[in-house]
Amino acid sequence: MSTKRITVADVLSLPVHERLQLVQDVWDSIADIPEALELTEEERAELDRRLEAYHRDPSGTLAWDEVKAHLLP
Repeated sequence: MSTKRITVADVLSLPVHERLQLVQDVWDSIADIPEALELTEEERAELDRRLEAYHRDPSGTLAWDEVKAHLLP
């Protein structure tokens, strides 16, 4: 069985909608195994700091729907 390697040039030659679908597929495959992503100590400390700040004062945050409403036309 022959295996063809896909190069970056191959990907960049795809139409934009196909590249977007590829990005989505890759992202979904990563999201399916979150345990494979290890945080650095700095990242973990920053997430802990943000979570603690949220618990101290949740009024400074926006719901995801509010964020989308501000960003999307």
